Amino acid sequence: MNRLAGKVAIVTGAAQGMGASHVEKFIEEGAKVVLTDLNVEKGEALAKELGDNALFIKHNVAREEDWSRVIKETEKAFGPVDVLVNNAGITMAKSILQTTAEEYRRIVEINQVSVFMGMKAVIPSMQKAGGGSIVNISSMNGLVAGAIGYTDTKFAVRGMTKAAAIECANYGIRVNSVHPGVIATPMVVQEDTKAAVEEFAKHIPMKRVAQSEEVSNMVLFLASDEASYSTGSEFVIDGGLTAQ
Repeated sequence: MNRLAGKVAIVTGAAQGMGASHVEKFIEEGAKVVLTDLNVEKGEALAKELGDNALFIKHNVAREEDWSRVIKETEKAFGPVDVLVNNAGITMAKSILQTTAEEYRRIVEINQVSVFMGMKAVIPSMQKAGGGSIVNISSMNGLVAGAIGYTDTKFAVRGMTKAAAIECANYGIRVNSVHPGVIATPMVVQEDTKAAVEEFAKHIPMKRVAQSEEVSNMVLFLASDEASYSTGSEFVIDGGLTAQ
């Protein structure tokens, strides 16, 4: 219950879904957590539910000035940052012919550029802490093809993770990527998609979709000192989909 005792963490896109699951797991394991999102109502409600070791900050991950503010407010509330989970992201399921340049730039800003800005912003704080762990949430579509835009940015997260890991090794900062497959988040299992998801699950070697907690357990491992010699690596949680 104390795998993150004494650690200060930031989790983006944390008001619901996998992000909320990561925050809950971190709090359970002794961390002080800043959860960020644009959804103020859900973010504040979750932080209140989790108690004094949780703080919500409204945060547009695509704005560099927001990143500076989040780091500053985190240090003021809890101290230097030990862990960053770049979880925020959006999906887009359009064909290349239907996708506008504006839509493409938006997904790049949120899924890719935000990860760069988050890593850049947090490194000085982690240096103050004497090291740290950055966990970038990519996707199985950072390993194999999916929709245009989404696939591109998730491959980019994988590449940025490796580049940053090499640079940050000298600072005692580990950088790894996590690649979830189909996860039973509210967005995935809503009524209009539930049947399609259940049908798709039949093609997964493990014959089921994952629960958010299963991804959170991997993120927890990478955030903790247990993963002290893991950096620049991909951690896949897809029930065997990309192994086929």
